[in-house]
Amino acid sequence: MRQQAQGSTRCCCGAPDWVLVCLVAVGDRGVGVTFNFIVDVNPTLYNNHTQKRNISSIFTQSKTKGPNKHPHADLLSPLSKLLITRKKKLLLTSSTPPSTVIMATALEHLSNHTKIAWLSGLDTEFKPTKNYRRTSIICTIGPKTNSVEAINKLRKAGLNVVRMNFSHGSYEYHQSVIDHAREAEKVQVGRPIAIALDTKGPEIRTGNTVGDEDLPISAGDEINITTDEKYATACDTQNMYVDYKNITKVIAPGRIIYVDDGVLAFDVIAVVDEKTIRARARNNGKISSKKGVNLPNTDVDLPALSEKDKADLLFGVKNNVDMVFASFIRHGEDIKAIRKVLGEAGSHIQIIAKIENRQGLNNFAEILKETDGVMVARGDLGIEIPGAEVFAAQKKMIAMCNMAGKPVICATQMLESMIYNPRPTRAEISDVGNAVTDGADCVMLSGETAKGSYPVNAVTEMHETCLKAENTIAYIAHFEEMCNLAVRPTSIVESVAMAAVRTSLDINAGAILVLSTSGDSARYLSKYRPVCPIFMVTRSASASRFGHLYRGVYPFLFNEEKPDFSKVNWQEDVDRRIKWGIAEAFKLGVLTEGESVVVVQGWKGGMGHTNTIRALTVDDEVIKLSKMPKRMRGVSEAQAPGGGPPASGERVSVASSPKQRKR
Repeated sequence: MRQQAQGSTRCCCGAPDWVLVCLVAVGDRGVGVTFNFIVDVNPTLYNNHTQKRNISSIFTQSKTKGPNKHPHADLLSPLSKLLITRKKKLLLTSSTPPSTVIMATALEHLSNHTKIAWLSGLDTEFKPTKNYRRTSIICTIGPKTNSVEAINKLRKAGLNVVRMNFSHGSYEYHQSVIDHAREAEKVQVGRPIAIALDTKGPEIRTGNTVGDEDLPISAGDEINITTDEKYATACDTQNMYVDYKNITKVIAPGRIIYVDDGVLAFDVIAVVDEKTIRARARNNGKISSKKGVNLPNTDVDLPALSEKDKADLLFGVKNNVDMVFASFIRHGEDIKAIRKVLGEAGSHIQIIAKIENRQGLNNFAEILKETDGVMVARGDLGIEIPGAEVFAAQKKMIAMCNMAGKPVICATQMLESMIYNPRPTRAEISDVGNAVTDGADCVMLSGETAKGSYPVNAVTEMHETCLKAENTIAYIAHFEEMCNLAVRPTSIVESVAMAAVRTSLDINAGAILVLSTSGDSARYLSKYRPVCPIFMVTRSASASRFGHLYRGVYPFLFNEEKPDFSKVNWQEDVDRRIKWGIAEAFKLGVLTEGESVVVVQGWKGGMGHTNTIRALTVDDEVIKLSKMPKRMRGVSEAQAPGGGPPASGERVSVASSPKQRKR
């Protein structure tokens, strides 16, 4: 039977209508049904000579043979075994007899290039031929994992960034975490481990109870919530001290006060005086010492940084941490205040704004403008706003970060049950997977690795889930949408990055290799989410570490010192770095002989000069270089059979020598 696809247009190259042949397998026989569709391709995205190849790239699975085979086609298939022939026939076969309704629906949406068509054909058993994970994993280090051996086990399972929670622990303890992370770099040759300092932030806490006992309170009981210092170490069931002096000025009757992450809830009855609030308990619970207090839907006027936060930041500068996770950011000015404290010595440190309350959510646009990245911190956020709103807030913030080309981290309770259990719940797996498909650059583990009984299992489960989730994403459709959303005129660097990703699709490249000083070029390449990996070759140790923040970017740390360009030809140095980067990727099994590589570079040294795209091939010269004595070693001693990428959960990565891993 034949039917015309509604709403479609003739191909911009003037080719006649395509013929779609659907073969539904029934035993050893097939039943052919022919549909007549006109393929609608956006002429602003694909010109005439690349139009057909791009359609083939989008819909060709890894088993497809021939000149249109894409090296990453196994990530691109929306329907099982889809072929596009050169004789205007779109041939669809299935190994299992699909429902007529499902097949018809899939074909209808396929003609319109929709997400439903893509999702309807996902292969749930699919395993990629190249085992590289695009999403980074951040692990909180606690008593269970604060050792060189433990950090190396986490790293082998998939750790990329070490997180220190400065709400707990002494400077002596945090110094030991930093020392162990650095020592782990020496034990296992590889890309430097990034170190993140998570500030305590302007928190509100209760005082100490009498004798530090847990005091029971029942639903309906009334209590005074006070700032009177005489109760700071003498809280009881009649008076509970909080350390926020202006609480009586910002709270109002009818509001809610949450204590201990929402375990206790109090309804505000009245503001008695400048120090006292009368409140009624909503539920049974216990009043304990030093518990956090949340004031949902209330604009607090706490300073962005406490004196402790300032001291913590200076500790981070002294120890050359790579990023700061700034807690309870409410305004763009808060980011500026942190930059001022970090000063020139800490100018390389990336500031990641944690959005944890209504104010931060309402002012997100101004915060995003100032910050280097964002963390969707769903713990406190889920207390400050209704839990049902967190879902939408997560999607909105991730999308805005993607559009801005800034990294975004999804955090809190991702695999919480694995603190006690060796396997996660199905809901937790879906949570991690949805964060990845939403567009998160990184996912984070907290108690799972800090105090949990199964820290390595947790990282392994997160690694496997990220891999599966990444393979469900329609990368080319995402690229098209990002191109359409880009605000014109773009910067030169972003325009070059956009063109490089397009080129990688046009020539079916196996990788994009970028020479970068600041990491900015790699960040823009990551924004457009190419199908292939992005290898960033850099001489900057700090850039190689915070490069972990960018989705799909694998930093290669080049150890040779920058030559004197008055004596050495600059282009020769460029070519040497390019050949080295390609050779290292080949050594890891990520690139194979004959594959194309898109190279992005500048016309001269330094930052802000990226303007050149080159297309190269992995040839004999590069292969010979990769087999030279290990002056520059690969990341993992445990390689997959056949010299492929690491068999563990570790992302593909290399560093040039132990010397360079020193800070």
